Amino acid sequence: MPISLIAAARDSAESTTRNSACGKPFWRRKVFSRSRFWQIWSTSPRGRTGQIASTACTALSGMFSNSKEIASTPEANRASASVSVNEAVTSTSLIWPAGLSGFGSKACTLYPIRRAAMPNMRPSWPPPRIPTVLPGLMEFLFAGASARLGCSFSFCMVDRITYFLALGIISVIRCLPLGAAFVLGQSLGALLWAILPSYRRLARENLTRVFGGEKTPAEIRALTFKHFTTLGANSVCALNIAGASPKVIAKAAWISHPERLQRHLASGRPAVIAINHIGNWELYAQMVFMMPEIKFGTVYQALRNKPLDDLINQDRRRLGVATFDRKRGFNEAIALLRQPGVVGVLVDQNAGDGGIFMPFFNRLSSTSPLAATLAIRTEAAVVPIAIFTEGFAKWRVEISEEVPYDPAQPEQLTLDINKALERQIRESPADWFWVHNRWKTPLPHFLTVTQKRGVYLPEGEKEKLKPFRIVVRSPNWLGDAVMSFRAARAFKLGRPDAQLAILTPAKLAGLWKLVPEVDEIIPFEPRESIFSVAKKIRGRFDVAVLFPNSLRSALEAWLAGIPRRFGYRGHHREYFLNQIPSEKKKKKKKVAPKPEHHADRYFTLAEKCGGVEPPPLPRRSRPATGKPVIGICPGAEYGPAKRWPAESFRKTMDLVSAKLDCKWVILGVAADQPIAAEIIAGFPGEVEDLTGKTSLDGLVERLETLTALVTNDTGTMHLADFLGVPLVSVFGSTEPDLTGPRNEKSIVIRHRVECSPCFLRDCPVDFRCMAAVTPEEVSSRVLELVNGQ
Repeated sequence: MPISLIAAARDSAESTTRNSACGKPFWRRKVFSRSRFWQIWSTSPRGRTGQIASTACTALSGMFSNSKEIASTPEANRASASVSVNEAVTSTSLIWPAGLSGFGSKACTLYPIRRAAMPNMRPSWPPPRIPTVLPGLMEFLFAGASARLGCSFSFCMVDRITYFLALGIISVIRCLPLGAAFVLGQSLGALLWAILPSYRRLARENLTRVFGGEKTPAEIRALTFKHFTTLGANSVCALNIAGASPKVIAKAAWISHPERLQRHLASGRPAVIAINHIGNWELYAQMVFMMPEIKFGTVYQALRNKPLDDLINQDRRRLGVATFDRKRGFNEAIALLRQPGVVGVLVDQNAGDGGIFMPFFNRLSSTSPLAATLAIRTEAAVVPIAIFTEGFAKWRVEISEEVPYDPAQPEQLTLDINKALERQIRESPADWFWVHNRWKTPLPHFLTVTQKRGVYLPEGEKEKLKPFRIVVRSPNWLGDAVMSFRAARAFKLGRPDAQLAILTPAKLAGLWKLVPEVDEIIPFEPRESIFSVAKKIRGRFDVAVLFPNSLRSALEAWLAGIPRRFGYRGHHREYFLNQIPSEKKKKKKKVAPKPEHHADRYFTLAEKCGGVEPPPLPRRSRPATGKPVIGICPGAEYGPAKRWPAESFRKTMDLVSAKLDCKWVILGVAADQPIAAEIIAGFPGEVEDLTGKTSLDGLVERLETLTALVTNDTGTMHLADFLGVPLVSVFGSTEPDLTGPRNEKSIVIRHRVECSPCFLRDCPVDFRCMAAVTPEEVSSRVLELVNGQ
């Protein structure tokens, strides 16, 4: 008997595969019902110790038969199990239940039978295992299921465990009276408050964002604990009440102002109800009992675990509530609204990159425009609804007044829905879902200027916004700090609520005053400890942007507890960062690519966060003078390898003065005074030595008076370039493509030699890169700049 069944299955399989209209093997055409399979298996005339081949073929034939309906009696099951194999294999409703393997410790395999019945099957499939134990348990778990639980090859062991665990928890909770479930939920909420510090902290931070100016820290801590107990009670009761009778529901909940919803439907107008996670939100589905004349539906986000998703939604569907997976579009929801009906849309969750950034409790948050879109599309009324906890296991379904709107302004309607939600949350703060990260900082684009749907801020709202606080760790060198100006400005201009602070060495504090977008400057001293610096910024900022590629800067932000720490990897500091920009992998090419300028590398950080190019700053006006003033900057703090010889500077001054009546100014730090003295010794013209005599602010003032500047590759060069001073810069051991000036009035003189750029502080050879630059060459370019003005 088993051999004949196998032969028949093989012959039919070959015939079906050849003659298939769709050109696909029959076992790939349709997902069968798992409930169907287990009912057939549990009622098989073959026992646990029966012959394997005959039992397997009987189950196989039952699975191949029509899976749309599940037999309700053992007789019907036996009849369906006796379907001939020829009928079975020619059916088009088979996919092998690979996900059902491994339930029992004693199991048999159908792999040889499947290989005989389906010779064209791909051999890479793993042999599935059909359990020979627990058939009664499987029938109990799946019997009476209102929704088909499909099975596919992606149904993994974790999904099975999660499903059965959830099913067991729900079964136990529904055995409890509603009052006992409420007490159990309160206890679980208190336990979770104690053992989940991260969620406790998130809830406290969210409450502080909203009520920080109204409640004391002690009141917020108490409200956090109350929220956990209330959330636990409502969550457990939601699982309990989903299977409760109308009589139990009528005692536990009531609707306030039902006429606010009924009058729209009575006039033939549909309604979009703006629902949320306030109170026992499962009661939204139970409104079918309270208002049976209304057709209800809801849009939801389906879970990846299909059986668990069906388990959660089967009670809603049993009540007659239509559920619409948002991943499959909204045509069915629109059709229900046009009947007319009522469709619920959650409006209190963070919508991620697909939402509109708009105020929610005066903070920018991503908000879904779906409710407004459906309402405008179907000309429906928008009615906010909330469910408030009214004592012990009692709830009030509060239907608010309609939100009026202009169809031409969907963003304003979404904002008005946010305002209505704010009023509902303020009425019962402990009821809302504070453990949801509603004000989540987007990853990676926390700058909103390039967001998909943008930012909506009507007139008067921007002034009310609470700031999104960004601290930028400045580079330690003057030139590097100047090159980072453009990137820092992009962070400030990247979102309308940004507040920009600069954490900088004290010596550069005055420099950052040149950037108008900077709101605060936080200086620190050279010998100040990491802990002291971290204390200055602790608890004050949402994002830290680290320009220096150093371990210390990452430690400062990490010790300060800043939620988002962003910067390039390097020096083993990636362990202290939680957002690292991706960098292009360097490919081996015959011709090396052009190196990236430091200013561009800093700006890339802003681009990776959604920043855009800031507008150019207006040029600072320079006082007009009768005689040209030419500056000389002979020093370089980096080392002697970057310094053009003092005698070359002096020779340049002589050549220029011979053709131009001008005044000279020597600029630099105190360490440059010996070089300045060597340059000006015996010089017959007008010269002023300011080395070591100016502060950073004073340096800026003097640079703005210059007609031109002759300089090495140093911080003063970058500062003058930023201020728009025409300059001639001499490069030797460094690379202009990396750190050169970028002003159109800037001239770079550099002679390539075989060892350049070496980036050394001291030249170990003969200083040939700098010696190749002649005073005649430099003086001619200086005269060109001066005469061109």
